[in-house]
Amino acid sequence: MLHISSRGLLALLLILSELPSPGLPSPLRPICDLRVLKHFIEEAKDTEAAMLTCKEGCALWDPVTVPQTKVDFNVWERKSTLEKAKEVQSGLWLLTQALGSLRGSVTDAVLHSHIDNSLRNILSIGQVLRSLNFHEYTPPAVGVAGDETWRVSSAPELLQVHVNFLRGKLHLLLSNAAVCQQGGS
Repeated sequence: MLHISSRGLLALLLILSELPSPGLPSPLRPICDLRVLKHFIEEAKDTEAAMLTCKEGCALWDPVTVPQTKVDFNVWERKSTLEKAKEVQSGLWLLTQALGSLRGSVTDAVLHSHIDNSLRNILSIGQVLRSLNFHEYTPPAVGVAGDETWRVSSAPELLQVHVNFLRGKLHLLLSNAAVCQQGGS
């Protein structure tokens, strides 16, 4: 049975309210309402909290690569919107891979449910980015590495990175999206 929290229902309704009516050829309207992002952040925090209460079957078996969450605002402001979007999308892809690894190593059913929800939320964030005219991200064949990534070896670390990434780089990208500054929804 599908379980949707009240916050989940609110985010779903906000996203659906921005979709064009069936049969109309209009493009997807921009989703500029930061309450949608706030919902995703709150649910990521819920996953982090569930991890902290998990007693057994909640370990990450192998270290995973995650996006860097620190933001040097001087460097960030000098990047083009395309570079920022690519960095955020790359980070979301890394988080998807890392959360998938965590899901494969976790046996706790409650935590499984939270991880599944986090993975669905990342897909929804991809829809939000597409609504803002950011192109679909294509992951590199070799993977992502370098200054924009680091490795974590525990589930709590991974989930903290997830929350911080949403609160940091994703929030910066969405709150300054050009289409939203032009009077988008």
